[in-house]
Amino acid sequence: MSPTLVVMLVMMAVPVAMVLTYSTLSNVIMVRDPQFVGIQNYLTLLGDPIFQRALGQTLIFTLTSVTFHLLLGLAFALMLNSALLPRLVASLLRAVYILPWVFTASIVVILWQLLLNPNGVVNFVLESLNLITTKVEWFSNPDLALGTVIFINIWAGYPFFMISLLAGLQGIPSDLYEAAAIDGAGWRARLFSITIPQLMPIILAMAMLDFIWNLQQFPIIFLATGGGPLNATETIATYTYNLAFSKREFALASASGIILFLISAIVALFYVRHQKARD
Repeated sequence: MSPTLVVMLVMMAVPVAMVLTYSTLSNVIMVRDPQFVGIQNYLTLLGDPIFQRALGQTLIFTLTSVTFHLLLGLAFALMLNSALLPRLVASLLRAVYILPWVFTASIVVILWQLLLNPNGVVNFVLESLNLITTKVEWFSNPDLALGTVIFINIWAGYPFFMISLLAGLQGIPSDLYEAAAIDGAGWRARLFSITIPQLMPIILAMAMLDFIWNLQQFPIIFLATGGGPLNATETIATYTYNLAFSKREFALASASGIILFLISAIVALFYVRHQKARD
């Protein structure tokens, strides 16, 4: 085993072991002599309505984001790969479409906070089109906040799928499409009988990887709403942060972190198995 691998294992294993230990103690760090409480912290979390809501909203946030990342990424990749699109135009559009992925989370959130401000561009356009009669509070309205944060996350993440799927499309042999055209297959038949099956290994791998990333998404949610208003955008990641650094409940925060780690590890296991099957 190489020294680099040993260092990586230690850097990963030691923090996980420490957090796992903290999760079985009473409020560690804040108490001089913490007591061993076993799984009590986990039971406390599972019985907490806010944690239950955060867990549900985490799944909604993750599944919705992954789904639309895939759909938008595939749609833009197909468009950029189209022979009908001039090469120069395709290059310009590719540069424009990839911009959201280049921006940091802070820039993305600031941009959309300006656009979605009650006096911002979005409300102005909607009012001009008579689609709304009063200014919409996109971030402070509990009924709209989660959808708003999901939309921002989708906008920031779809280029990852677009670039990967575009590379996959360019690797599909043109002979397959030529044979399908000779057989009289239309664009829809070619899409579902050639394109999607050829891209499926890439789609599955990216979907699982994106699921893990969005499951742990923190910066966009925290910077946009902090988990509010009224816990409307609380996810396990922001819930864990608030437990640790707002309430100083480090043992409960450790237990919450372990739960998130286990969910991510399960999906990561499927991802590794899928990659091995491809090889």
